[in-house]
Amino acid sequence: MTGGEARLDALTALAERVSAANATQSLVRVGGTVTQVTPAFCCVSGLSPFVKLGDRVSLSTGGRPQFGEVIRLDETRVTIKTFDEPIAAGLGARAWRTGPAALNPDPSWKGHIFNALGVPLSDGAAVLHGHQPVYPDRSAPAPLRRQRIDTPFKTGVRVIDLFTPLCFGQRIGIFSGSGVGKSTLLAMLARAKGFDTVVIALVGERGREVREFLEDALGSNRERVIAVVSTGDESPMMRRLAPKTATCIAEYFRDRGERVLLIVDSITRFAHAAREVALAAGEPPVARGYTPSVFSGLPSLLERAGPGEEGSGSITGIYSVLVDGDDHNDPVADSIRGTLDGHIVLDRAIADQARYPAVNVLSSISRLSQHGWTPEQRNLVAKLRAMIARFEDTRDLRLMGGYRGGADPELDKAIEIVPRVFEALKQSPRDLASTDAFQEVARALQA
Repeated sequence: MTGGEARLDALTALAERVSAANATQSLVRVGGTVTQVTPAFCCVSGLSPFVKLGDRVSLSTGGRPQFGEVIRLDETRVTIKTFDEPIAAGLGARAWRTGPAALNPDPSWKGHIFNALGVPLSDGAAVLHGHQPVYPDRSAPAPLRRQRIDTPFKTGVRVIDLFTPLCFGQRIGIFSGSGVGKSTLLAMLARAKGFDTVVIALVGERGREVREFLEDALGSNRERVIAVVSTGDESPMMRRLAPKTATCIAEYFRDRGERVLLIVDSITRFAHAAREVALAAGEPPVARGYTPSVFSGLPSLLERAGPGEEGSGSITGIYSVLVDGDDHNDPVADSIRGTLDGHIVLDRAIADQARYPAVNVLSSISRLSQHGWTPEQRNLVAKLRAMIARFEDTRDLRLMGGYRGGADPELDKAIEIVPRVFEALKQSPRDLASTDAFQEVARALQA
């Protein structure tokens, strides 16, 4: 490369950076004054004509500025909720508009951990920033421009590959109460082969579990993983933002033509955080304390995953759904179930029998399973489901001694085969990943 070409490339890079800065930063500084402070939010006068919902604001606190987001607009004041708590600004403090939120992802982000604002959390992490800004509240691709989903992949988890096979670009939810093995199953799914990038959002998790999940569960796959972490002790603004940041990063790599695996644990805690923010903004609750914006925000976030437009990659979304009180008809769980391309249900009764993963195969479904089965496999799975249903329906009758062998040949066959199928489906994170679930279960039955 000649000296002139090098200078031209440097000038082009500089022009792109200036353009990106102009898109996210205003040339004129606009400010207001804090007029009210509460434990949940603060109000600022003087900014109403210059900001929109979702804009970032910087509060002067006498030390390090405190950042927040506009969650409500009135004629004379704006309501701001800060990303860290408690609110450090006092009455009369200055508040400055900083514009819409933006991230600048880069391929060098792989292998690193970030908070919801996109700040690296890894010790000594030196990451580059891309030239093109992307926004956490980006819209989903146009429906008619999206690619079709028809390419299956193996997760390495026998019970899922057998009964609920998945495809690249599919969005599926793992519905579970607390303590049933949800995070362990997600860690097993994060090892699935065939993905260029894995983006993981840990929302509202216990702080001690973050390092365990990333180090023990992912192991040697860390170099292709980007983690966005917002622990349970962080503000609802950070917990609400974390899944959006993770989705935004996944979209960047999807637009580069990569196959991306996006894991969010859990989307329910995102809904809880969104509820807290909406209540602070004055929205009325409509269902179990949830506000209307929660039910409109969930599809907006979930629809961003999936296949990209022609010529780009795809985002395979796996979302854990924490059902409150093991109630699978919870309003949030019900809304998410209707939006996704399938659901995997973890059952506490199965976990109590030490059968992990505790997947209830009768309640779980993949809406794209036809792409993962051959006709023979589809017939076999249907027969296995029927056997398991007969076995479970007659469990109480058999425990009471109300059934004698030989009265129903099909039930006799189910009593013989189903326990062996259950034993073959057991799998732990320490086991080798499954390569052919049908052959492995067949060998277990023959043995």
